[in-house]
Amino acid sequence: MNSNKTLFGLIVLFTITMSNAQNTGEDEIGAWYMYFGTNRVSEKLSIHSEAQFRFYEVGSTFNQLLLRTGLNYHIEDKAIATLGYGYISTDGSFEDIPGEENAKEHRIFQQFILKNTSGKFKFEHRYRLEQRFISTQNDDFTEHRARYRLQLTYPINDKWFLNAYDEVFINLQEPIFGQNRLYAAIGYNVQSNFSIQLGYLKNHFTGINFDRLQLGVFYNTDFRKKDNN
Repeated sequence: MNSNKTLFGLIVLFTITMSNAQNTGEDEIGAWYMYFGTNRVSEKLSIHSEAQFRFYEVGSTFNQLLLRTGLNYHIEDKAIATLGYGYISTDGSFEDIPGEENAKEHRIFQQFILKNTSGKFKFEHRYRLEQRFISTQNDDFTEHRARYRLQLTYPINDKWFLNAYDEVFINLQEPIFGQNRLYAAIGYNVQSNFSIQLGYLKNHFTGINFDRLQLGVFYNTDFRKKDNN
């Protein structure tokens, strides 16, 4: 009887420990499914379109919906300025644990992208400022932050390529450090304006890390009038 009680106690303790460890999804391999598009409307202007569906686990347990758009001004081929808007809906719970806050966010952002090449390597520097208007179940507040991403792309051949980036998030209020994202992927050019990337993201916050698989679809369109002459 005592051994049965001991076994039962260990099972309960193990269950509680595993549940607590999974509250934030840190011990799960999650997934982000993403679409990105640049839709050219003139020589200088294009429209950014983006949708991301983020999950605590690869195929279930919704975490976040992110929709983003923006107006791009192409200063030149390797320099682009953007003014944009994003809507983010976040489910802060995991495995139906009560007490976690959900949030909805309206976000305005300003962005500048600068590109350069060195041999076969393609570099992209992305600078972004964000004004975040956040509503939770208990409060409404505004936050500001800056982001910098250094991205590196290496073409293996005409179809396959490697992609990697590191992005740091700096809050413009306490705490200063927001997060850091380290990403690596392999990509395939289906067409000249259509590519797919499959990658891995290490998302680091203070005291916690998330491992996320990423599947990204990139599809660019061109609505400029063609010259038939």
